[in-house]
Amino acid sequence: MRVVVGVTGGSGIPYALDTLRALQAAGVETHLVVSSGAKRVMTAEGGPTLADLTALATHAHDDRDLAASIASGSYRTQGMLVIPCSAGTLAKVAHGFADTLLTRAAHVTLKERRPLVLVVREDPLPRPALLNALAAHDAGATIMTASPGFYHAPQDIAELLHFVTARVLDQFGVDTPDFRRWGETPPERP
Repeated sequence: MRVVVGVTGGSGIPYALDTLRALQAAGVETHLVVSSGAKRVMTAEGGPTLADLTALATHAHDDRDLAASIASGSYRTQGMLVIPCSAGTLAKVAHGFADTLLTRAAHVTLKERRPLVLVVREDPLPRPALLNALAAHDAGATIMTASPGFYHAPQDIAELLHFVTARVLDQFGVDTPDFRRWGETPPERP
């Protein structure tokens, strides 16, 4: 299995890190693209670094490299996810503006009718973002929010992050064995 993972400038880079960890644990080949906005957010938030993300990816691509493998529909993948997905990236995807490798890969994913999951991490969403989310949905993308549930009785931030990761990876049929689903018995705590 091969999945493209885009990381953009929305706050929430820890979601990307947790997702890459889960994909690596599941043995999924990943192609990582990190936007310049994401690099700025990493510095500002002091969270995971670019080196942390690339260490978990099978392949890392420069967002300026429009000749990379993932820019072509003939390069087969099982789809793409963008986590976090900024409002700017959402707008570009919704309107087919493919000016970077990340947005080109998203465009290719849609045109090839492969799953594209955009994990929006912005609140509140103004009308233009809502319209862009609807346009991206109508083009074939799945819009998710980085909004964890609480029925799994999370004990820490890592468990909140992992809830979102598991729900996102469900869209690709990737199982996360340590995720407790609705109606399942909670794990015993030490």
